[in-house]
Amino acid sequence: MISSPLSSSPAPASSSRRPQSQLDLSSLPPVFVLPTHFSVDDLHECEDKLAEFGARMTYDIHEAKIVIGKVGTKRRAQLELRSRKLFTKETTPTKPESSTLNPQPREPPLKRRKIDDHSDRDSSTEDETEAQSTGHTRSPFSGPSSLSTLAQSSAGNGAPADLFDDNHVKVVRMDWIDDSYRTGKLLPLKDYLVYEGEPTDPPPATPPFKATLASKAPIVIPASPSSRASNLAAKTGQSILERAKADASNETSPKERRAGSRGSGSTHFSNRSFTSSTQPATSKSKLLQRTTSEHEGSSSNDGKDLPPPPAWVKQRKKYACERATPADPPNVAFINQLKQIRLARALTGDEIGVRAYSTSIAALAAYPYRLQSPTEVTCLPGCDGKISGLWKEWRDSHEDEGERTLAAVQDAKSDPEMKVLRLFHGIWGVGATTARNFLLDRGWCEIDDVIEHGWSTLSRVQQIGVKYYDEFQEPLPHPEVESIAATVRRHAVRLRGEGVEIALVGGYRRGKADPGDVDVLVSHRQLECTQDLVTDLVASLEEEGWITHTLLLSTANSTRGQITLPFINTGSAAGGFDSLDKALVVWQDPQWETREAGLAANPKAKNPNPHRRVDIIVSPWRTMGCAVLGWTGDTTFERDLRRFVKNEKGWKFDSSGVRDRQTGQVVLLEGPDGVEGSWADAERKVFEALGLEWREPWERCTG
Repeated sequence: MISSPLSSSPAPASSSRRPQSQLDLSSLPPVFVLPTHFSVDDLHECEDKLAEFGARMTYDIHEAKIVIGKVGTKRRAQLELRSRKLFTKETTPTKPESSTLNPQPREPPLKRRKIDDHSDRDSSTEDETEAQSTGHTRSPFSGPSSLSTLAQSSAGNGAPADLFDDNHVKVVRMDWIDDSYRTGKLLPLKDYLVYEGEPTDPPPATPPFKATLASKAPIVIPASPSSRASNLAAKTGQSILERAKADASNETSPKERRAGSRGSGSTHFSNRSFTSSTQPATSKSKLLQRTTSEHEGSSSNDGKDLPPPPAWVKQRKKYACERATPADPPNVAFINQLKQIRLARALTGDEIGVRAYSTSIAALAAYPYRLQSPTEVTCLPGCDGKISGLWKEWRDSHEDEGERTLAAVQDAKSDPEMKVLRLFHGIWGVGATTARNFLLDRGWCEIDDVIEHGWSTLSRVQQIGVKYYDEFQEPLPHPEVESIAATVRRHAVRLRGEGVEIALVGGYRRGKADPGDVDVLVSHRQLECTQDLVTDLVASLEEEGWITHTLLLSTANSTRGQITLPFINTGSAAGGFDSLDKALVVWQDPQWETREAGLAANPKAKNPNPHRRVDIIVSPWRTMGCAVLGWTGDTTFERDLRRFVKNEKGWKFDSSGVRDRQTGQVVLLEGPDGVEGSWADAERKVFEALGLEWREPWERCTG
């Protein structure tokens, strides 16, 4: 039973951390985690946990000896392996006594050669690592000699020899690791083994399949109800086939095999890396060759040393909330290129790639010096040989109209399908998955196609996004943002009195020059005044003509008594997007200069003022600091803030407050009734209680 927020108190930091386990996984052979039934965050958390206890992780399933996942049947295990191009034949499981992995005290093990010199890196960064000529390969298990060394060195650690001596792959239920973690020692495999098989060669392709490929032109875009879709398919088919052939002819890197094996992206784009077809992907390893001048600290051999690394680099702080990230960093030109690649990854469904690029972009944005050498890049938390190679390619590229470019960015910009995906992705309410559905499944290529052939299938939010597409693309000037907030406050004061507090958050508070929407946070020091305030406020604004459409009106926080979001989701009102009362509305100023004359001449005269997207959020005062913090930072800042609170404090952070993950009790960071000062003071109080250094809003621009 969850206690009342007024009766709970902050848990001591020592008691809120997760219990320490003596589990040692260093004796295991290479381990691969099946992503099936995992969210992206849960997958990374699982991998981080395994690595924390010494497991040798690999992201290429072909190198793994143990495959851990949420599978319960032999048939499902075989399907998961086969879907990742790992073909096996079932073998007799090893004897129970051989599968016992409980380490016993033995003589000191033989000295192992160093496998991975980046063990302290964020796992999300490793998602994007490729095999490079510098020796920083994607996986430590890249050849027979490596396995032989591990077999000899791990024998003394209690791992059975047959895990290394045979060529079997063992699929094990996730319960094995969970139970071993709870007991503090490795448990026998026999009770958790789902399937054991020996890798075999893939079945050969049948002649009819080859004949089909040779006789038919590739269909890139399905038949469209409009002629524009057909024309686009005819124009782009050959170029895409050529790119696919070029990609297939290159040796696949471990990173690419990992992305393919996890099925993180759309199969339609699985062979497209958005690199120039004239520059094979394998040539990028040359970009990491170091020159003498780079070792001296300068790319121009001018003898200057590299600047001293910031404290957060020396301390390997991996969370974006632990460092200052300005809006206009010294390396903004290169960062913008990476953002274009990240967008391409998002549009093709590569969620793991999006997260990895976001981590790298956040670290580069926080670096206070202009980059001079690939060595600087690899020293940053969240960056690796992949990012370092891209930076070198960007630095050495020819300037085009004053800007350096990357081949991958140019490829994505020139790709006709990507242009269509970017167009659809710009519709309010249309995500990357829906954009791909519009193009690949329905064959739409323009906004007119959506209106003509699919208007009735759109959600109300998407219909509004299409209707006001051009207006929503326009940035909002700061005076207009401030005017909208003043109008919201005027109506809130009319409803609840002068005690209403207003905070402009989001991009405006970070100092963004051209915010795309307005985020207004409303509060009152009396708890009863914020109860159902959002409903009354929207009704008042609609009555006066400021709100033309209400797309979402949530009173989830009022429904649960304005308490912090419960740790365990018990229903639609307990978690997800609606943790605070909020309204997502379309806003339009009802007044214009010629309004009276225009309406007199034509009663149906249209309001020329642009429509704007406005989010109105209501928070009780006692957790106002959490609400301001949760609605101010950029996406990566907010993601890392929640990871930091979870991993370092054992708590769950939400814009409605904080709860202890062990007890479920509310942690009163701001006191039982909130702070005495302003909402800005409340936010500072939350930073202090979380053990984080204060960061100004304009220092949270992680990109």
